[in-house]
Amino acid sequence: MSIDTKTVEKIARLARIRVSDTEKEKYAAELNNIMQWIEQLQEVDTDGVEPLTSVVDMELFKRKDEITDGNIQEKILANAPESKEGFFVVPKVVE
Repeated sequence: MSIDTKTVEKIARLARIRVSDTEKEKYAAELNNIMQWIEQLQEVDTDGVEPLTSVVDMELFKRKDEITDGNIQEKILANAPESKEGFFVVPKVVE
């Protein structure tokens, strides 16, 4: 896959960043280098390799899966400018 300056323009527009014409050429070259590295990684044979979360074999702490309300509703609502019946009151945003 080859990335040209038009693609860099589109990416910049989507990211809402301003990129000059000279930077477009530079970024196109950098992104093409990155794509070459990705293509090299796709050539690696990973059959039989299990996914890892860490290079160190360890068990993660597991907590009980219990649903609680935290029992601090009053403390949380104390920070709200306005509350009603235990909920935040917010302005209507859809007409």
